[in-house]
Amino acid sequence: MDPFVGSGTTLIEAKLLGRNAVGVDVNPDSIKLSNSNLNFMCPETSKIFIRQGNARKLLFSKNNCIDLICTHPPYANIIRYSKDIQEDMSHLSYENFQNAISEVAKESFRILKEKGICTFMIGDIRRKGYVLPLGMISMQKFVDAGLVLKEIVIKEQHNCRSADYWDGRKRNFLLLAHEYIFVLEKPVSRAQFSDH
Repeated sequence: MDPFVGSGTTLIEAKLLGRNAVGVDVNPDSIKLSNSNLNFMCPETSKIFIRQGNARKLLFSKNNCIDLICTHPPYANIIRYSKDIQEDMSHLSYENFQNAISEVAKESFRILKEKGICTFMIGDIRRKGYVLPLGMISMQKFVDAGLVLKEIVIKEQHNCRSADYWDGRKRNFLLLAHEYIFVLEKPVSRAQFSDH
């Protein structure tokens, strides 16, 4: 599942690999774009579903039904994803985004199977010259929800929009040139190991 499906890259890869997948997005324009991008023939057989919905409330998903979550949420309100969609997390301040990503983490925990994997990519942001550790705070929200951190991958950011803006200008800070890919696992329930 990709609960921030965007243009459908995760679903395209799933289709190419012959894996079943579900994509969710709050933006109906992204749903249309994903459907269009998935309109190709493939020798592999898979079932791909796309739904309009909210990553914080995946009401159509049962508990413990997903093997893998692979997604790329917004970075708070750095880049607006939609014009006026109320549930769009890219409209949220840094502080409010933390509450929202906590809800996403809890939903991710709920829908993942035991030993299921949740992986997401996110970076840090800068406000008034100071770094706000959005990546690490987001990762901690998933750990607080009950997932166990397996890996942290640092991905070099090559297409940073701010690099062009700051090229040749005087600045007293480093450009943020990386994103994190967090890999977390839902642990096996302790209830299975009880003496009852």
